[in-house]
Amino acid sequence: MRKVYLSNTPRQKALELLLNNAPIAGHPETVRVTDALGRVTNKPVFARLSMPGYHAAAMDGIAVKAELTFSASDQNPLKLTSGDKYINVNTGNPLPPGFDAVIKIEDIQLLSDLKAEIIAPATPWQHVRPVGEDVVTGELIVPARHKLRPPDLGALLAGGITKIEVKAKPVAVIIPTGSEVVDPGIERGQGSIPDFNSTVIASYLLEWGAEPVIFSIVPDKPEKIRQSVSEATEKADLIIINAGSSAGEKDYTYPVIAEMGEVFLHGVATKPGKPTILGKIGSIPVIGLPGYPVSAYMSLEWFVQPLIFDYLGLPVPKRQKLSVILGRRVVSETGVEEYVRMTIGYVKDRFIANPLTRGAGVTMSLVRADGLLVIPANSLGYEQDQTVELELYRPENELRHNLLAAGSHDLVIDLLATTLKERNPLMNLSSSHLGSMGGIAAIGRGQAHLAGIHLFDPETKTYNLPYINKILPGQKLHLVNLAYRMQGWIIPKGNPDKLKDISDLVNNKLGFVNRQRGAGTRLLFDHMLGEAGFKPDQVYGYEREEHTHLNVAASVKAGTAKVGLGILPAAKAFDLDFIPLVEERYDLLMSDDFFKSKDCKTLLEIIEDPFFKEQVEAMGGYSMRDAGKKEL
Repeated sequence: MRKVYLSNTPRQKALELLLNNAPIAGHPETVRVTDALGRVTNKPVFARLSMPGYHAAAMDGIAVKAELTFSASDQNPLKLTSGDKYINVNTGNPLPPGFDAVIKIEDIQLLSDLKAEIIAPATPWQHVRPVGEDVVTGELIVPARHKLRPPDLGALLAGGITKIEVKAKPVAVIIPTGSEVVDPGIERGQGSIPDFNSTVIASYLLEWGAEPVIFSIVPDKPEKIRQSVSEATEKADLIIINAGSSAGEKDYTYPVIAEMGEVFLHGVATKPGKPTILGKIGSIPVIGLPGYPVSAYMSLEWFVQPLIFDYLGLPVPKRQKLSVILGRRVVSETGVEEYVRMTIGYVKDRFIANPLTRGAGVTMSLVRADGLLVIPANSLGYEQDQTVELELYRPENELRHNLLAAGSHDLVIDLLATTLKERNPLMNLSSSHLGSMGGIAAIGRGQAHLAGIHLFDPETKTYNLPYINKILPGQKLHLVNLAYRMQGWIIPKGNPDKLKDISDLVNNKLGFVNRQRGAGTRLLFDHMLGEAGFKPDQVYGYEREEHTHLNVAASVKAGTAKVGLGILPAAKAFDLDFIPLVEERYDLLMSDDFFKSKDCKTLLEIIEDPFFKEQVEAMGGYSMRDAGKKEL
């Protein structure tokens, strides 16, 4: 019988439970100063020697007795004899006994090898570095719990410190679990999942100052998990078990920790990250992370990072925050604190943000994210055009170079973004897949730089212009052709269902995967249905939505759909068959301000570049015959 252990503890309270009940014990170790960059001091460090350890010349020149030079002036040059009146010195030389000043070489007229003339007096200790000017014996160089920086290492060595006691890096053992999980280097079979979580978790741990150790993958067998955890307790300061933390029939993390030690929390009031387990075995903290990657990484940040920094005695780093305007409504449910990954663009001197896919398993949402929107547990979300505050994954000054593309998804936009980055490393092109109608609306609200659209108008048999004139009448806009592309049926290899036309799709009740409302591909499908005399409710799977052509193809490849409407490169990416149906225009809609900008000029130069056109057409199903041609 399945047992459900999940609680709904607020995240901050859960963290307090962890820190109070299972801090990392750790220990100090001694390392060479030359190897100590980034390490954290275990105790204060005081200088053993002074630097410099003697009075030293701070300039190239001559050492003199200052009082013997007081008569020197322009009208009364003073001649000095080497040996008794001056001694040649270079920067860093000890100041000769009996001398108390240095005159730099530029202020000396050499009369011979043994005589020099000066026309200004020296002051006592002029251009002299006294003993201990930099570091003096007994002086505090760095306090305890201090993260060592490059200048700190120099000061330590200058003060005669060659070895230093630091906090030992806590050893964090990572135990990946799951009978379906395989090493990422081997061939994947049906139902197998590569263990990329362990590498990501280990990388975060390295950044935070821990020493990760990845154990072998453990199948979903409690005795195997118990054995792996037992081995971990012999070497770990912290144990992280990845997956098996939920309430499924084969989720054994909770019972194993409870049997071997203590579980003091299972389930936090967050989305993603709810099925997190906090406990300990002996004095060793044990964290059970969810298997979904986004959940795992965010839970790691919420609980493991503070645990490590608490041990090191350092404050947990805080991300820069930025006020942005929401380009789309973001809804949430009460009772959970939700974390939404966001893209950010700088449009008309304002930062505009749109949500990325919110699934806990979508690693790419973190790859593409510019920031993070935290929705409190007592909130139902935020409305479009509302100003909210984001935590930033990238610095604000970088985001000012972010171009925001809204509208329909197309692989050419991805290629355009890549080429733009190659041309100008400071620039980024982020895409929000809002559909063609959503793209037009975003341009109208001044919340995107450009929008990809491909809206077929049945009345005029033309693309895009009728919709623009209807939705945004009177606005000064520009429409530039990007490409012509072929839309068609994306189907399994060999066309096992013998699909020929839309009547086969409807009459044979083939599982269909649609695009989201407002997408040009969905409007095209609706038009095709109407032309064939069918209605949407006759299509099995009509209400199932995906936001990109690649997601449509992925559904067909996985066998959860028999057919989808999309573009040829998406079918090729998943080794699927493609039945071409209709060529359509794919245009870029832009505001007048952006069209006249230098950034747009760069984009248009790329679009019209013969090499770029060749790259696009090589993907298959595209024609760049009018690329860059202005229609509006």
